[in-house]
Amino acid sequence: MGNITEARPTRRRILRSGAATLVVLAAGGYLLTRRDRFAGDEIAPPALLDAVRAGDITLIDIRRPEEWDATGIAEGAHPVDMRRDDFVTALSGITRGARDVPVALICARGVRSDRMSARLADAGFTRIVDVPEGMLGSSAGPGWLARDLPVVRP
Repeated sequence: MGNITEARPTRRRILRSGAATLVVLAAGGYLLTRRDRFAGDEIAPPALLDAVRAGDITLIDIRRPEEWDATGIAEGAHPVDMRRDDFVTALSGITRGARDVPVALICARGVRSDRMSARLADAGFTRIVDVPEGMLGSSAGPGWLARDLPVVRP
């Protein structure tokens, strides 16, 4: 696990390394929590579209520009490539500096949005919502496009 730092609270030992935290419980059990795995709220595309149209949530499409060109961008989404060095700053601009407003993240299949949700939670955003189906579908569901939800062309 690379550079491990150790803290010794009562009844458990915590080992930290990069993207994961291993908690060794006094009873001998182990709990692995990954900081790059999001454990917060999720939303399906139809409910998300309703919330975006009602102004209840801000939708961010974190895919790459060539993906936006290939499929279009979900109606109401702000396209912000997650690879941008200033991603958090760009998102803060969209939310007018508020880190406690609902923000949904969508990618192709829910993998990158899950990881980025965890990173944004670590950065202090408190109401991040993941779209696990993504634009193209995943094991969570058919996705935005297969549900024939509206897109706009970049």
